[in-house]
Order: sequence, then structure tokens, then C-alpha cells
Amino acid sequence: MESLPFPRLTGTAEVSVRPAVPADAAAIARVQGETWRTAFRALLPAAVLDGWDAAAAEAAWRAAVAAPPTPGHGVLVAVDDGRVVGFAAHGPAELDGGEAPHPSGPTTDLAVLLVEPRWGRRGHGSRLLAAVADLARGTGARRLQAWVAEADEVTAGFLESAGWAREGWVRTLDAAGTPVREVRWHTLLEGDA
Repeated sequence: MESLPFPRLTGTAEVSVRPAVPADAAAIARVQGETWRTAFRALLPAAVLDGWDAAAAEAAWRAAVAAPPTPGHGVLVAVDDGRVVGFAAHGPAELDGGEAPHPSGPTTDLAVLLVEPRWGRRGHGSRLLAAVADLARGTGARRLQAWVAEADEVTAGFLESAGWAREGWVRTLDAAGTPVREVRWHTLLEGDA
């Protein structure tokens, strides 16, 4: 991910999006933990929140950034005045059992997009989403998708305001013994792929 398909000027803005580097792992884990504990308290079971292991999360993010499973996988960070305040992870979408490839072409999965709540409503999520879309287009993807907890009205509203729509696919994850139902959202990418 050496060359980004969107302009990036260093030293000219207090806010930006850039590819994550291994040194960002602690900040990414901090954003994830803080977001889960505040914004997702009603969505995640207490056992998940109480069992949060910041060191394990940091190690997992360091590995994801340092050695992505494919060239199409990546992690981006949103930075505000030098501080990592959000992040997004993306990669080629995997087909669920019985699912055929989408007729529009390859799909990139937005695995996670989180902005620390106190840094919300400042455009960081929108910049991260736009950067993921630009990178996906660069790999030839024609579509983005994301799994969202069915009860997560904030993320659903954010995606809907960005032109995404709910699909018919639903899955249920086991979160420390509590079922969490997720629905899939998607959007088609416009422009040349």
C-alpha cells in the first residue's frame, strides 16, 4: 500500500487518513476498546467488554498491519492533530455458504470502521469510508459490503447517509455465549475500477 489513489499532503492538515503502520497498533487497540466500552455497551455482552484484553488486541492489530493476509487487505487510521482517533480494516470479501459472487464484480469487505466517540461527528468516519472506497476501486472492486449488528442504529444510519443499503443476508455470531445478529449492508462503487 505504498501509493495511495487519493491525494495525501503531509504537514498541511490537522486531520488526515493514512495507511496504518505497526507502531499504530496500540492506538488502534485503544480506539477499539474505548469505542466498544462506550458506544457499543448496549450492543456487546458484558462478558466481551469485561474480558477486553488490550495487549492481545494490540498484538492482533500489529500482526494485521505488519503482515496482511493478501495485498488486498489493509488498515487505515484517521489522525487528528497527530493522534489516531479512528481506523478501518478492509479486504476481499469472502462468500458465505451458498452465496454466488455478486453480478457487479469483486467485492471489498469493510471489516471494521470505528471512530472514538469523543472524536465523532468531525468527518473522520466519512474520510475513512472514502479512503477504503478509493483503495477498493484501485483493486478492481465494484462493490463494498459490511456486516453491522442489527441493533446498531448509529452505524446503520451512517452507512445509509453515505448511500449504502441493507441486503437480505443475515448472520448470527456468538459473542461470549450471547447471540449477536448482524445484517449485511452494501454499496456499489462508481467510476472506473
